Amino acid sequence: MALELKVPVVGESITEVEIGGWLKKQGETVQKDEPVVTLESEKATVELPAPEAGTITQVLKQKGEIAKVGEVIAYLEKDGQAEAAQKPAEKKAEEKPQPKPAPATEPVGPGRAAAEPKPSEKRVMPAAQRALEDHRLSAEQVEATGPGGRLLKEDVQRYVEANEQKPSPPAAQVSPATPQAAPSPERQEEVIPMSRLRRTVAERLVQAQHAAALLTTFNEIDMSAAMALRKQYGEAFQQKHNVKLGFMSFFVKGCIDALKQFPTLNAEVRGTDVVYHNFYDIGVAIGSGKGLVVPVLRNAERMSFAEIEIAIGDFARRAKENKLKVDELQGGTFTISNGGVYGSLLSTPIVNPPQSGVLGMHSIQERPVARDGNVVIRPMMYVALTYDHRLVDGREAVSCLKRIKETIESPARMLMEV
Repeated sequence: MALELKVPVVGESITEVEIGGWLKKQGETVQKDEPVVTLESEKATVELPAPEAGTITQVLKQKGEIAKVGEVIAYLEKDGQAEAAQKPAEKKAEEKPQPKPAPATEPVGPGRAAAEPKPSEKRVMPAAQRALEDHRLSAEQVEATGPGGRLLKEDVQRYVEANEQKPSPPAAQVSPATPQAAPSPERQEEVIPMSRLRRTVAERLVQAQHAAALLTTFNEIDMSAAMALRKQYGEAFQQKHNVKLGFMSFFVKGCIDALKQFPTLNAEVRGTDVVYHNFYDIGVAIGSGKGLVVPVLRNAERMSFAEIEIAIGDFARRAKENKLKVDELQGGTFTISNGGVYGSLLSTPIVNPPQSGVLGMHSIQERPVARDGNVVIRPMMYVALTYDHRLVDGREAVSCLKRIKETIESPARMLMEV
């Protein structure tokens, strides 16, 4: 009996997924726990493993189609069962007499065309008939490749895919006397559907713009002290923890220090209530191959510098491989986005709802600044704090960002709690 490959539960509140792509085609063998297909939800991309070793005998959902949680998307025959199921079918096909060819027609006389021989009717299988009806096709349009002239579902799918790859250009209204110009090879267009993750990111960003009263405040940070600490302890840190000491751990620690003093930026609006969190789940924006994802550092206030750097490095690696878990992308009370790694000098980040604040980091550049009446060159970074003005006042937002600036410029403040 064939095993059903069903869409698993991929996260709370997720009811459907999009088929991202089949890693194994129909007819291919798979090993137990080997990934068979990728499933794209609104929060992450997951892989569905094979429950047993065997052969993919039928694929019900193609790439780009939507499937609900619990829906069967393919069938898998265990090793040994696929061959056993196939042999009786082949035997029946051999025993069934082939249809006799129609006799040749005799000429009916000079000057008259010979009668066309009547082609033998195709035997349309039930699954193929349903596919023909779904795509509004007739059996005569599709070439049958099954035994004994049978028209299979695969024949219909092959015909549909072949015609989808060759879309007819839209009709243009031109005068009969004016020939239609061929499109220039330099002006070709490529249309690619947005991934489910990208569509969700877009919807949430638009939602944030419409549902919240967003405002951004800016400041700049002298990175000299943080860079000096990295230079002084970076090598020993890497030898002990097997990870580089980056700036992100400084900013995570600095944000937590500031959020403790200004808790509204760690809160959220829920209906007509304000929900204050007594924990600090910091989301870290990471660019993946399919879009921006924001995995969350749970209880970041309890994490050391090394634990933060290790966790972020693991997130970044698995984001590129599309192996982040859905629960790692849910929740979060505050977000940090580092556009500086891409060369951004200044930007206004967008709050990730239902959060009330997001910090944007940017490139470090050496710039002339005034210190004690003298102009000196220092490594400076612009930072931006976007906040929900429904909940956070301007004074709180400006003071919070100023506190982040002070902790990064003087990291000892975090240890001394001053």
